Amino acid sequence: MFNVKNGDVILFQGDSITDGNRGRNEDLNHIHGHGYQYILASEMHADNIDKDFEVVNRGISGNRISELYGRWKEDCLSLKPTVLSVLIGVNDIHSLYSSSNGSSPERYKKIYRYMLDEALEQNPDLLIVIMEPFFGVSKDEAYSEYMQSRIGEYAAAAKAIAEEYNAVFVPLQDMFDEYAKQTDIFNLLWDGVHPTTGSHQLIARRWKECVEKRFNER
Repeated sequence: MFNVKNGDVILFQGDSITDGNRGRNEDLNHIHGHGYQYILASEMHADNIDKDFEVVNRGISGNRISELYGRWKEDCLSLKPTVLSVLIGVNDIHSLYSSSNGSSPERYKKIYRYMLDEALEQNPDLLIVIMEPFFGVSKDEAYSEYMQSRIGEYAAAAKAIAEEYNAVFVPLQDMFDEYAKQTDIFNLLWDGVHPTTGSHQLIARRWKECVEKRFNER
């Protein structure tokens, strides 16, 4: 169970996996989108119905880390989060493959540091959660080989940043690799990148498993 505090702002940031086709208006029925972030928000609100807090989703489909940083002031700092969860990176690899416009692992880490430094400058007590970028298999063999050959570099970069900033790291690649021994990988990540319904539940479970203790110790 997540013990949410009054005044908490729990912010989920990232790309399409986090976006989840979220609403862009005040319709609370769709504000969190669909996916792991909705599952976690549902549990937090149901278990803390007497608390005054917010769970906010600001993921945007297609974002690379440079685009996330470009909207950091508006979509992070202005929201004054007390808990910040970020899942970003797969579009940087995709963009390197398709147009050479992604960030290298070194630049990825550099921009990650900029974002986290600014967030911590605003709130030194911020709980940071860094989720591991992951990839399955694509039906495009050349694309699949490229993505699989690079995803480990970005996963390692995300883990290194988490260690550097004393953030909670949420590993995901090993989880999908293990479940792929029990079912077709396309039942988990239907296009190599995007989770199916059940996989969003698996991500939410892994997030809770990794984050709950630090969350409740704040």
